[in-house]
Amino acid sequence: MTYNTLQHWFDRIDERITRFMAGYGMVLLRLSIGIIFLWFGGLKLIEGASPAEDLIQATVTFISPDWFIPFLAVWEILIGLGFITGRYLRLTILLLFCQMPGTFLPIIVRPDLVFTTFPVVLTMEGQYIIKNIVVISSALVIGATLRHKRLLKQREQ
Repeated sequence: MTYNTLQHWFDRIDERITRFMAGYGMVLLRLSIGIIFLWFGGLKLIEGASPAEDLIQATVTFISPDWFIPFLAVWEILIGLGFITGRYLRLTILLLFCQMPGTFLPIIVRPDLVFTTFPVVLTMEGQYIIKNIVVISSALVIGATLRHKRLLKQREQ
């Protein structure tokens, strides 16, 4: 086999893989975020089931957890359903961005619960919080594609 033959073979495989990722990547990303929010929100509706419950109670001391945790649960479930169904994605992303600052609040209010050694070694709760950077970035990517799809359709016409 010559170098050109190998290069051609590699290019064909790479193109197929890239098409697969382009065709399914955004949907899988959307579903993944939706499942996370639906699941984590659902756990908050079951007393003692959410690992975030104690963190929320320790951080948001100025609001009664009796109504705030169920409110947050429903909020997260709505975000999850929005991403899973793909409907009202702009509203869904807005809800997510309104919710995200609260998830980072423990870093400021209760760093003792977030770090074992500040600012490097995270507790499990800290890892739970920091992973939201990926969620935010994913929502930005999904949001960027909403108008892009419409622009591509307009260009084709």
